[in-house]
Amino acid sequence: MKKFLLIAVFAAFGFTVNAQDDSSSALSEGSWVIEANTGSWATGSTAFSLTSIDGNTLYSLGAEAGYFIKENLAIKVGLGYSDSDATDGTFAYKVGAKYYVGGEFPIGLDYTGISVDGNSASWVGVQGGYAWFVAPNVSIEPTVRYNVTLDDMKAESAFQGLIGFAFHF
Repeated sequence: MKKFLLIAVFAAFGFTVNAQDDSSSALSEGSWVIEANTGSWATGSTAFSLTSIDGNTLYSLGAEAGYFIKENLAIKVGLGYSDSDATDGTFAYKVGAKYYVGGEFPIGLDYTGISVDGNSASWVGVQGGYAWFVAPNVSIEPTVRYNVTLDDMKAESAFQGLIGFAFHF
């Protein structure tokens, strides 16, 4: 399974590198971005995470996509799912915007919500980081993020450190 995943990642990387038109910027108006991030399952995650605490395994899966409405500015949406041995599954969604200052310093603002068994919680997130373009259309983005809860009775605010992987088309 690990070999299959490694081959799939290299195939996707090779496809995206060859698919990029050198005459356009990865952050130009009309282009798309698909992101996969590492992160915490605790704040309505649209990221990948795996945690095991005292025999209880918690995981999250998700991704985000965005469309550049103008140079360096993308409108984004994300979906995620998290589950554990001790709780029912939780669906997460995210809507927001991301702006690349100088083409290499992404800052973002978004609304994240979760829904589980008819209950919900939500956060407003702000983040900033660095976009290291390892290829014309592939970036690795280390990011710091702060999630501000919108309801103290249901959720807590949280600080996160993330590593994102973005594919630009």
